[in-house]
Amino acid sequence: MSARPVVRADVDVLVVGGGPTGLLAACELLRRGVRVRIVDRAEEPMTVPKALSLWPRAMDILEDLGVGEELRRSSNRIDAFSYFSDGRPLATFGFAEDLASRTLPQPVTESLLTARLHELGGKVERGVRLLCLDGVGFSGRIDATDGVTALLEHTDGTLERTHVPWVIGADGAGSSVRGQLGIGFQGSTYEMAFALIDTRIEGELPTNRVLYYQAPSGTLVIVPMPDGVFRFLSVMPAGGGEVTVPMMQRILDERGPRGVRITEPVWQTVFRVHARHATDFQRGRVFLMGDAAHVHSPAGGQGMNNGLQDAHNLAWKLAAVVHGTSPADLLLSYGPERAEATRRIVRDTDLQTRAWMAGSRPKVVARDAAFRLLDRTGLVSRLYAPVMAGRRLAYRPERDSQVPSGRRGCGRRALRPGSVFPRPLAVEHGMSGPGADPNAWTLAVTGPDVLAAVEQFADGYPRLTVVRLRKERAAPLTGCRRAGYHLIRPDGHVAAHGHAGDLDRLRTELAVAFTPVAPD
Repeated sequence: MSARPVVRADVDVLVVGGGPTGLLAACELLRRGVRVRIVDRAEEPMTVPKALSLWPRAMDILEDLGVGEELRRSSNRIDAFSYFSDGRPLATFGFAEDLASRTLPQPVTESLLTARLHELGGKVERGVRLLCLDGVGFSGRIDATDGVTALLEHTDGTLERTHVPWVIGADGAGSSVRGQLGIGFQGSTYEMAFALIDTRIEGELPTNRVLYYQAPSGTLVIVPMPDGVFRFLSVMPAGGGEVTVPMMQRILDERGPRGVRITEPVWQTVFRVHARHATDFQRGRVFLMGDAAHVHSPAGGQGMNNGLQDAHNLAWKLAAVVHGTSPADLLLSYGPERAEATRRIVRDTDLQTRAWMAGSRPKVVARDAAFRLLDRTGLVSRLYAPVMAGRRLAYRPERDSQVPSGRRGCGRRALRPGSVFPRPLAVEHGMSGPGADPNAWTLAVTGPDVLAAVEQFADGYPRLTVVRLRKERAAPLTGCRRAGYHLIRPDGHVAAHGHAGDLDRLRTELAVAFTPVAPD
């Protein structure tokens, strides 16, 4: 085993982990002009179809990256979740087209992201394992150090010491990066194990809806996948052991639809469900994302989506700091924003998982009554479906200058700062989409007087684009009918909203977002 001396890398960011989250982080950084190196300890790409679901907000992100069309072509759309109790129909929750999820095996998602990575000039270095991180700043200040030294081991036993300005840990639930930082992974593990088989079938099953067959002995979940494959997921029967086709067929015959036979299994496994998250998502110049930062129940299929949104949140901030257009303190918002989103997802998926596990008669009766009520009122499709789709994701404002000085004139359901700006408006005005500038902030303005006022000082911010919105078009989507502005971050979230009398607040927010430009 030989060791090389420490070399100052000619890259800006080292990404550890070549799964969906690490791949997206690398792609997002590369398309923003940041030099990236991505390594993974596995010598070959993943072949097992672990994560399946892609929800609309994640699809928006992938659309902007330029892989959305291929993802839609390769995936399977899910239009509804249908629930049964003791074999009898209980409730069906439908999804409008813009809220529907898609199923796609993880290796296909990774393959499409890897192809995009190559188009952007990157590659995954496989068989490279992180052994150690030196020089991590534990003071909480970004500028306490100028980088981190990573000790990497290659497949031939060679040790490489490389000094990089920034490190991203996207290396899974057993994250070496998280271990090197000494960050805790708090939470719990469900008592029971789950059995899973992906298989072709004989018989008829819908290809556009997920089926939940609930019984006192446990829930059987059936998820349609592309190419005629279905996923069967159930609580492992008492006695444990290995998952087998006869065992899953018995569960299917006891709880599921009649006349369906498992014929050609393509993958099977037994796993335990954890609900854990890192106590911190950042230490100095090192960041955690994806399963390295959080793991939770597969209920609702939110896991990979949460990791992709981690990558999207961090990449634009890191690029802005690397390019010097934003102050380094901008990066301090990554951990709080993504931790808040993760807590909500862990809470929601825990509730769904416990509904699967209702075993006593009183719990079953209470659960079934709740599902019938939700079905009758349409509350899930109307209110919760947008949450699952990622349309209601909002980061909590930190400063008074992010919100209007008065709410008069804004509707009760007005878009609040921290929310994602409405996708239709963003695409119409070039803020989002494959051809949009991924580094640009947007100041979306309604009202000629506000437009004239902001144009007087907006030129001082090179990364800021001003667009005028028609009030009659924007108001139904934003919920605000007053002349004013929305300051929109490169990731599509609203950084600040205000009205005609709030331009001083806007100047405050621009000073937070941008590094002052020195006069010529």
